[in-house]
Amino acid sequence: MNDRPQVRRPTIAAVAASAGVSKATVSRFFNHDKLLTPDIAARVKKAITELDYAPSPMAQALSRGRSRLIGLVVADITNPYSVAVLRGAEKACQEAGYLVMLFNLGNSVGREREAIDALAGYQVDGFILNTLGRGAGVVEALERSGKPAVLVDRRHSGMTPDFVALDSADAMVTACNHLIENGYRELMYVTEPKKGVSSRRERATAFTKCVASESRRVAGQVFEYSEDDGKLLEDAMRALLLRAKGAKDGRRAAVISGNAVVTLRIAGIAAQCNWKFGADLGFLGFDDPEWAPLIGPGLSAIAQPTDAIGRTAATCLIDRLHGESAAPRQILLPGQLVMRGSSAAQGGRAFGRKQSHEFDT
Repeated sequence: MNDRPQVRRPTIAAVAASAGVSKATVSRFFNHDKLLTPDIAARVKKAITELDYAPSPMAQALSRGRSRLIGLVVADITNPYSVAVLRGAEKACQEAGYLVMLFNLGNSVGREREAIDALAGYQVDGFILNTLGRGAGVVEALERSGKPAVLVDRRHSGMTPDFVALDSADAMVTACNHLIENGYRELMYVTEPKKGVSSRRERATAFTKCVASESRRVAGQVFEYSEDDGKLLEDAMRALLLRAKGAKDGRRAAVISGNAVVTLRIAGIAAQCNWKFGADLGFLGFDDPEWAPLIGPGLSAIAQPTDAIGRTAATCLIDRLHGESAAPRQILLPGQLVMRGSSAAQGGRAFGRKQSHEFDT
């Protein structure tokens, strides 16, 4: 049991009493009111020093109509993409004098409106939304809050705010072209469920178009994966390898992964089945986590500019808070193709981490 007496922090009322003025006068002092006489300002300053009084930053901000808080809602904080975007956004906010409040949805669609209402209750100045993009009532919740928002990675039906993301279509074209150039002709794109998630749909559509444009020499399919579909995914990968093996042109098979979460599952299946990336099965994944170079000969990847995405989203929102009134902006940032052994040409050497190719939007 702690018997140490608790020290009460001095209040603005105590400062006012010590200086012989009203609480409103003390507030005017902190707001640098030039109408205060030098004598009154000196008395207030002396009382503040003697009492060691520090005003609440939140109270000061709210008195000016701004909390200097940014609400950031993410679909899944365990996803490395979300964590990296959060870091970029947080750095930009700190540099501009704002703090970030995080709400993790845990991939629960029904919590999107709850997240916005909860953060609005803390008087956030605006929102950065990296959510599932299909929650009911999101538009109404934002309208009710009266605060501006920026979308990251995923669009929302009925909303046209500023939007920041990877140029998914261009990135997929780069991924497909790289694999095709290295001799892979039987391709499979593995994505988490597409329904309601714009970035997943855009990448799947771009993949289908790439395969269609090379239909004389390339075949491909889209496989939607969820956590309960591990056996189905393994069966699909086996079928992919059998199709490649049975083709008369000696074609090679490769898998493209939609994100780091899917990549881990694919790597686990490959290890269980004793398949070697770059030899038995080609591979390239969206996202480039720190462990990608450590699996097999190194996993090739499309590295997303997560720091830049987070920073750009925060900057867009802060611009709006400072009065920017231009039409909603759509900012698609380029990614980086990182070539490693998992996508090497037959008989070719593995590529190191620094041997990468950046592509433009």
